[in-house]
Amino acid sequence: MSLLAEKVVIVTGASRGIGAAAVRLFADEGAAVVLAARDERALGAIVAEIVESGGEAHAVATDVTDVDAVERMVSTALGRYGRLDGAFNNAGEGHRPAPLADLAVDDFDHTLAVNLRGLFLCLRAELAELGSGGAIVNMASSAGLSGAPGMAAYTAAKHGVAGLTRTAALDYGPKGIRVNAVAPGPILTDSGIGAASAEVQQRVAQMLPLKRLGTVVEVARVAAFLLSDAAAFINGAVVPIDGGKLAGMG
Repeated sequence: MSLLAEKVVIVTGASRGIGAAAVRLFADEGAAVVLAARDERALGAIVAEIVESGGEAHAVATDVTDVDAVERMVSTALGRYGRLDGAFNNAGEGHRPAPLADLAVDDFDHTLAVNLRGLFLCLRAELAELGSGGAIVNMASSAGLSGAPGMAAYTAAKHGVAGLTRTAALDYGPKGIRVNAVAPGPILTDSGIGAASAEVQQRVAQMLPLKRLGTVVEVARVAAFLLSDAAAFINGAVVPIDGGKLAGMG
């Protein structure tokens, strides 16, 4: 049986990168997927691709910093499929690197609004509708388990994601709902290290024990596992997907 057969799963930040990879993988694994992001055109193209391949998907334009939009996202999933079994809260943004004292206040506020407050809004709406057996995976970062030079706002937000994840796991574990997070390191997305030159990518890769960068599909696979019943006794975990980067920082 497919890993996510007959499950209804929301994916935020679904229009590109890890989110888009997750949507495609979840659909392949049998889930009905509700795609949420701001880019309606990109969402529509991915939905059409999944449906053409025999999968089930539906898109809803969503800004995770907007309370009403997040609640509409969840109500859309419920209205279309009658229930919600899980969510991958993947939406997030970085900021231009700068030493903390040079970081613009607006950049700090926006980064926390998307990565931390937006996650809180999603968790709040999703947990209200999930029943026993439900699962949530949040997007943390290896920067949220250590630090990252020049990325004060992003690092602070991702530390907050780890805290929200563990607290929600404690609050809702007694109700049979699991909440975990993934914490990717250097991943080949369309931003960050993925947008760097081949020389920079190679230099970063050589700093990792596995001597290569990760892929979006590798992150999506871990998220799919954590959402599945195969991970039924995993709760409150923040799982590094970093090629061993953090193992060398102890």
